[in-house]
Amino acid sequence: MSSQYRPPSMAITTVGISLATFMQVLDTTIANVSLPTIAGNLGVSVNQSTWVITSFAVSMAISLPLTGFLTRRFGEVKLFIWSTLLFALTSFLCGVSQSMGMLIAFRAIQGAVAGPMYPITQSLLISIYPPAKRGMALALLAMVTVVAPIAGPILGGWITDNYSWPWIFFINVPIGIFASMVVGNQMRGRVDKTERPKIDYVGLITLIIGVGALQVVLDKGNDEDWFNSTFIIVTSIVSAIAIAIFLIWELTDKDPIVDLKLFRHRNFTYGTIALVLAYAAFFAMSLLMPLWLQRNLGYTSTWAGFATAPIGVLPVMLTFFVGKFAPKFDLRAVASIAFIVLGVTCFMRSDFYIGVDFYHVALVQLIQGLGVALFFMPILTILLSDLQQNEIASGSGLATFLRTLGGSFSASITTLFWERRAVAHHEQLVEHVTAYDPTTRAAMGSMGDPQTAAAMINQMATQQGYQISFNEVFHVLGWVFCSLVLVIWLTRPPFLAKAGPAASGGH
Repeated sequence: MSSQYRPPSMAITTVGISLATFMQVLDTTIANVSLPTIAGNLGVSVNQSTWVITSFAVSMAISLPLTGFLTRRFGEVKLFIWSTLLFALTSFLCGVSQSMGMLIAFRAIQGAVAGPMYPITQSLLISIYPPAKRGMALALLAMVTVVAPIAGPILGGWITDNYSWPWIFFINVPIGIFASMVVGNQMRGRVDKTERPKIDYVGLITLIIGVGALQVVLDKGNDEDWFNSTFIIVTSIVSAIAIAIFLIWELTDKDPIVDLKLFRHRNFTYGTIALVLAYAAFFAMSLLMPLWLQRNLGYTSTWAGFATAPIGVLPVMLTFFVGKFAPKFDLRAVASIAFIVLGVTCFMRSDFYIGVDFYHVALVQLIQGLGVALFFMPILTILLSDLQQNEIASGSGLATFLRTLGGSFSASITTLFWERRAVAHHEQLVEHVTAYDPTTRAAMGSMGDPQTAAAMINQMATQQGYQISFNEVFHVLGWVFCSLVLVIWLTRPPFLAKAGPAASGGH
């Protein structure tokens, strides 16, 4: 076998691989805006319908760190094709679901088969491209990762409004079949060396219980009022015990299902820390912006989508240049510029006010796109740079798993902080508003009858409370990004991404 397998058409193979990732990443956000419609059609409360998101997230979080094990067992190409086909099949089953129970069950299976897709895509792209062009492959993947979550809510809203909610799942079917056929055809000549590693049952069971319970806590914590809920307390304790056993077992077992020894590599460790924290902060911004636009500024979900969409413009335009020219510079410097741009846009948002116009919101999103364009590719290259060839799929799966978990933590903490601080600010704002204060009496007099006036003042205080809290969150996020500049400089060159397992005919 040649030193590195080249598919007959690099362009067609890349399109096939990227389409599968686009479909999978799109599916993490496409259902969010459709939940009220799905809940209405299936006759359940909106609160119950959030399990459509939770079940997918929990299963995906569990299967992600198993990517390395599954790769060794089945080979990268086979795992990619089967994951993609099963994703298309489960998407179809989600669309034809007749009850909420069925939909949640199929979403859970869909999440489980989706887990390995992103890390395997990363590993396959690195393995087929020559060293000089690997930066380009990772930049393309980064663009897909950024654009798909932005497109998700806009596309989901449009499909739900104009057709019916099952179509948000049905659109995956032709994409999944096409992508798996293309990659299967193009990669036919590649031989993946496989092993039959023994299944580490203790690791697998503790991983499923620990990560599954943790993801449920993070997804449901805000709804259940955190530790005032017996359900959350019990689930947290179960998660903590299972994760502790999992960590001890995996570090001592000679054939672990998740290879935690990857953290012996310096660049992998610091690169993953930077990726997880930066993604968590990025996720917090992506979550809070549409919520704030709808709650504080009264935007519809479609207009909130339009206002936040400019973030995708520069990543799409700059992908080619980042892939081609970034490797010529010190990637730590490129990542540092990304963190500074992202930090500056957070500080810009910390000055937003209720009267801010659409143009300013969209402009800051556009500027943030520069940071996003320069962020993913250097970080991915750095964290994979000191792994052995046979560790790429495991390392990518583990880093993606921690990144996903970071996003879940971030979603819970950000929502909690925004809500709690808004309540505190509301109390501060209204404590001086009394019927005995002359200024208050004069203001209420100009608003009509006292009841209407009191309601209007209360509403204004609520709005201002959320606004001050929003500004505080972005101030904190700005400093998080700036601090990551220090983290990324703890890595050491060279930063050339190695090829995956097939590059040398196996392990």
